[in-house]
Amino acid sequence: MNRYPPIAEHGMVGDLQTAALVSSGGIIDWWCTPRFDSPSVFASLLDSERGGHCRLAAEYPDGNGIPVRQLYLSDTAVLVTRFMTPDGVGEVADFMVPLDSSAPQDRHTLVRVARVVRGSLPFALTCRPRFDYGRAPHTLTQEDEHYVRFHGPGADLHLQSTTGIPLRPDGSDITARFTLSAGQAAAVVLTSAASDGPAPQRPSLEQVADDFEACRAFWLSWLRPCTYRGRWQDVVNRSAITLKLLTYAPTGAPIAAATMGLPEQIGGERNWDYRYTWIRDAALSVRTLIDLGFHEEAHAFRHWLRERIEAGSTASGDPLQIMYRVDGDPHLTEEILDHLEGYQGSRPVRAGNAAADQLQLDIYGEASDALIVGRDIGAIRGWKALSDVLDWLADHWDQPDEGIWETRGGRQNFTYSRLMTWVAFDRGIYAAKGFSRPADVARWTSARDTVFRQIVEQGWHEQRQAFVQHYDTDVLDASLLLMPKVGFLSPRDPDWLSTLDAMDEELVSDSLVYRYDPTASPDGLRGSEGTFNLCSFFYVEALARSGRLNQARHAFDKMLTYANHVGLFAEEIGPSGEQLGNFPQAFTHLALVTAAMALDEELSRTEARPRTGDHRHPATHGLTVPAEGVQGGDARG
Repeated sequence: MNRYPPIAEHGMVGDLQTAALVSSGGIIDWWCTPRFDSPSVFASLLDSERGGHCRLAAEYPDGNGIPVRQLYLSDTAVLVTRFMTPDGVGEVADFMVPLDSSAPQDRHTLVRVARVVRGSLPFALTCRPRFDYGRAPHTLTQEDEHYVRFHGPGADLHLQSTTGIPLRPDGSDITARFTLSAGQAAAVVLTSAASDGPAPQRPSLEQVADDFEACRAFWLSWLRPCTYRGRWQDVVNRSAITLKLLTYAPTGAPIAAATMGLPEQIGGERNWDYRYTWIRDAALSVRTLIDLGFHEEAHAFRHWLRERIEAGSTASGDPLQIMYRVDGDPHLTEEILDHLEGYQGSRPVRAGNAAADQLQLDIYGEASDALIVGRDIGAIRGWKALSDVLDWLADHWDQPDEGIWETRGGRQNFTYSRLMTWVAFDRGIYAAKGFSRPADVARWTSARDTVFRQIVEQGWHEQRQAFVQHYDTDVLDASLLLMPKVGFLSPRDPDWLSTLDAMDEELVSDSLVYRYDPTASPDGLRGSEGTFNLCSFFYVEALARSGRLNQARHAFDKMLTYANHVGLFAEEIGPSGEQLGNFPQAFTHLALVTAAMALDEELSRTEARPRTGDHRHPATHGLTVPAEGVQGGDARG
């Protein structure tokens, strides 16, 4: 067994309060419960010996590897791992029935169903839970041949099997071996619960089949309101399901990724905990959710965001902080888990996130845009809270901060941070027209115009003919791909097109986009990183809106080839095309959806009229300027 399967060799199942990763070898090597940000029960992805896992897979007697294929049932979160041998074809289906509830639940159930469709196959089960990131010992109680209970600190893990799978103790763990023939099935049900809770209902194959259908029906029903009918329907549907799986149903707060500690460079130190809600990531999702037709999800997050603004209590003391726990708790103390070796030796393994205390002024723009564009400020009380935040921002916008990428190398006057403070004031001025409560619109207008002048004068580098990362550098930054999207300038503005050209030359590698060059702009961390999937999809959208459709479609098609076997993306792509970083990453799938929608829209527009402009071949995309690209005003004018 591979001690550390590739990050990409996983699918994800979840119930909208927690999620588990299942490798293509049939191993659950990541599961935190009862919430996304709870300590793990299975974490062999971060330490193959100490982390704990649950394996259910077919075995082949000669010891050779078994051909495996993993897939999702279409438009659902039911994951199937199929084992194909000369003696038979079998599969394991993993699923969790969604708990689309406003109440947090202590009890969560993960179902694993083994079945054979041809011939006969032996299966093996190994369950080795390790509570509290592998730090806490557990004891085992066997109730009968088909039911065991693992007792951890304050929580239990129940394992029950249907008839045909006798469970055998292995120290404080469990193993089992059984054989199924064509048409036969057996199930293993894992239930996490509080230690003082009652035992779960004994499973039967009939009940498991009902739960399977309930899970499948939920996802098919949930996708029904989706309004996207474009060229990449399956890809967008998979990304939408992934975003839903990563959203905590009781509060509507989406997390950045299901995992923590997966490295941006194998063996490096860029290993962060992404199981929290970033204001930026979540706020940018609102418009996308609305465009896709998922108004309920968009409203739920805006309600959560309004509560954060109205509460005003943050660890940093500012009106908002960059991230919170899914229940809105602002305290995310970071600790090093020294006992874990990390994925392929990538240390340190961090739980919690110290970046929560950073000053990142861009979040005020993203939050304002999410509430105002969504027209869900929350009536007069919400408007008062938001206008108070904008009043605070009018006093604090002109200061260095850590920036969107959460660098740990010191504060700078980041252009993207200034851009989004411009957005905050711009959206606030627009919203003020609809409320009777007095607001200092004149002050906001003055601040907005001052920010605008500052960006075009100090964020623009004359020699590079491009907007740059911060005011004291000539380094480019892919976050600025959002400049046209937020309405700061036209996507056909000559200054924007020259910025896009400069990014093509410096940040783009065969359609993949780096965030920035850390060697030219030190970020306080050792090592390097791969291209950033989020930025690669933002790049597609920027190209499409600027009229460079051949280049945009080529870049989008190339990016889709880097998805894993079930259509999921981690945070980054490494030098050999491998997926790196936490997995799957919500922001990447959000950007994929916005890129697909933008590209669809622009392609349909050009197909409806005689085509002119972008004739560049993808391999020569930096050599000419499309005729359409000379339209629009000059941002510096």
